[in-house]
Amino acid sequence: MSKAKTESKDSSLVEAIKEAYRFGQEDEELEPIVVVDSSRKRIGRIQRGDSVIFYDIRGEREIQITESLTEKDFDKFGVEGDLDLDFVTMIEYASSLAVRVAFPPEGEVKNTFAEVVTKKGLSLVKVAESEKAIHVGYFMNGKNEKPFPGEKRILVPSPEGVDSYALTPEMSAAQVTESIITQLDDPSVHVVVGNLANVDVLGHIEDKSAVLRAVEVVDQQFARLVEECRTRGVTVVVTADHGTVEEWQYADGTVNTGHTKNPVPFILADFRQENPESLDLREHGELSDVAPTLLELLGLEKPIEMTGRSLIESSSISNNENKKLLFLILDGWGMNRDTFGNLIEEANTPNFDRYWIQFPHSILEASGEAVGMPANTVGNSEAGHLHLGAGRRILLDRVRIDKSIEDGSFFQNPAFRWAMQNAKDKNRALHLLGIVSFYSSHGTIDHLFALLQMAKDLGVREVYVHSLIGRRGERPESGSIYVDKVEKKCQSLSTGRVVTVMGRFWALDREENWDRVEKAYRALVLGDGTPAVELFEANNRIN
Repeated sequence: MSKAKTESKDSSLVEAIKEAYRFGQEDEELEPIVVVDSSRKRIGRIQRGDSVIFYDIRGEREIQITESLTEKDFDKFGVEGDLDLDFVTMIEYASSLAVRVAFPPEGEVKNTFAEVVTKKGLSLVKVAESEKAIHVGYFMNGKNEKPFPGEKRILVPSPEGVDSYALTPEMSAAQVTESIITQLDDPSVHVVVGNLANVDVLGHIEDKSAVLRAVEVVDQQFARLVEECRTRGVTVVVTADHGTVEEWQYADGTVNTGHTKNPVPFILADFRQENPESLDLREHGELSDVAPTLLELLGLEKPIEMTGRSLIESSSISNNENKKLLFLILDGWGMNRDTFGNLIEEANTPNFDRYWIQFPHSILEASGEAVGMPANTVGNSEAGHLHLGAGRRILLDRVRIDKSIEDGSFFQNPAFRWAMQNAKDKNRALHLLGIVSFYSSHGTIDHLFALLQMAKDLGVREVYVHSLIGRRGERPESGSIYVDKVEKKCQSLSTGRVVTVMGRFWALDREENWDRVEKAYRALVLGDGTPAVELFEANNRIN
């Protein structure tokens, strides 16, 4: 038998994805592709009365598409009326959503840094541009949507009307810095939390010059803020939520647009002291140690819930009445001794380099079990900010769900059983929507596979999979590989069919770019997108 006959042939959908690659598209912004039958009829669209399980786990980027599918009076763009869906989300994306939640919050994360500070009568202001506002607000407050009394959140708009932040790697860093300085000058403000987003955001884009520029911009704004604090006698603490561009390339030279497992820096300059270089810090810690350190600097007692330990080893902090403190987060700034593919090392960062030598510093673990995730997994913004604020290790939803699959309770989950049984009893379709990836902070393919197994066991007849793909933390063109894995899983179970594939860019928006969300909605509900068969035939014509 010839080699050509023994090789497995890609499905029309996988071939369609590969064809899109050949025409210059990439996973993150892949235009929607929909499956059609021989008469070009769209297969597996979400219709009135169907059941939907959105199995993503992060939450903040999943809200808008969920609203469009579930809100009866949704008005951000034209929709097909009330779809009356039996809709389940894996975790709680927002308490306002009219959905059932399979894994609701286990309980309020009490006594986070913001709560402790404000309860003690100190005012706290958080400054971030819109790309990171939810992390500095919601996640840092223990997934608390509302600011605490005495807490203020200042939102600096990220650049609008640009196709890619690669065109504006400066983003709004200068405006964030100016806003922070304004707060430092306000005598009524005691604590300022600031976030410079550039390194993380640009690290997800395959544009080396733009990434280098982002690193250098953050270095410049960081220096401005340190010197402003020096002038005012304000304590400044600097760290990051996770790493990114310090490991921007894989060993084979391809670009890694995801997060990393590397630790992050911690720098303390207490300008209230006569000698701000005099404090002794532990050499190593983790993100949950930051909040206890901040509280010690403010002269506040650590609550019992905070199991993290202050990084300060010497207790030579003076009783200076100046309680002003700046806590600055350099998003995505990791530490890596290896220089290969290390764009922080390659960029011109004289200020960070100087301050690292001059001031007390530590190295903090920001991935895996240190941030409540499975061992040997990369960090992310959600886990990073959550642990920076909580001051304790918190098991993330992925760990909870993985354990439920292991012990079998996943398959008895009442929300899942409700959606699947309704689909079966009403002779309606079950739709499984979410990310297809092993490493994404938004979810894992393993959770999808468990849902497919459950649907098979319950005898659900019509099961459709709508796959979101994206490059972050994955090799180039990995989307087609994951879709192929899902298709093979469906075949092995004789349950389910992948009917939609699109880049996560369209469905997972959090900045109210409703034109993107509309494209995702229309693909899911109306089948707007490139028919897989059409692309397959185009490839045959080219060859």
